Amino acid sequence: VLIGNAAMMEKEGIVIETITTDMSRLQEEGKTVVLLAVGSRIRAAFAIADTAKPHAQTAIATLKRLGLSVMMITGDHEKTARAIAKDLGIDDVAAEILPDQKLEIVKRAQGEGKKVAFVGDGINDAPALTQADLGIAMGSGTDVAIEAGQMVLVGGGPEKVVAGMRLARATYRGIKQNLFWAFIYNIFGIPLAAFGLLNPVIAGAAMALSSLSVVMNSLRIKSARIL
Repeated sequence: VLIGNAAMMEKEGIVIETITTDMSRLQEEGKTVVLLAVGSRIRAAFAIADTAKPHAQTAIATLKRLGLSVMMITGDHEKTARAIAKDLGIDDVAAEILPDQKLEIVKRAQGEGKKVAFVGDGINDAPALTQADLGIAMGSGTDVAIEAGQMVLVGGGPEKVVAGMRLARATYRGIKQNLFWAFIYNIFGIPLAAFGLLNPVIAGAAMALSSLSVVMNSLRIKSARIL
């Protein structure tokens, strides 16, 4: 008795032509087909539906609005993957991909000068999570994936990826603003102090104001819209 996909059956020399029509129909519905063979004949086919998580479609649309290119990488059959990707609004799909091929896809994108964020939750995602510029592991995934990711999303679904990206951008924007004002204070303050044109009391107040402005600006991140 053998249980597996069509590629496995063909490798074992089992004829699957009698069921190809039903397989195509099920795959176009976004279902993964698992075949059961007894001896040299197919005896049954099981259709497993991979349903998208709630808010997945909205999360994909939001990521696109943020200027990001979204790609689905999956080990599922081409027809199944494209059916699900169509529902989610994803145009770029890589299907029937093995774990080492996920890694190569990330490397290829990086070789083209792109910054890559990879989202995964399984053991086979670990190499790609490590290679990516930003590895985002789902908190509900395997321990290996969580250890490999630089960012771990605890609870929730794909919408947390959007929240993570928005929070990262808000943080980076705050860092640049803080550096700008810190340099402004010092560019004007140090020469004036060096030539004796700045009263020490005013200099101390300016330094305190500089630190206060940095802290207050950083606290603005708490009110940033990330969801």
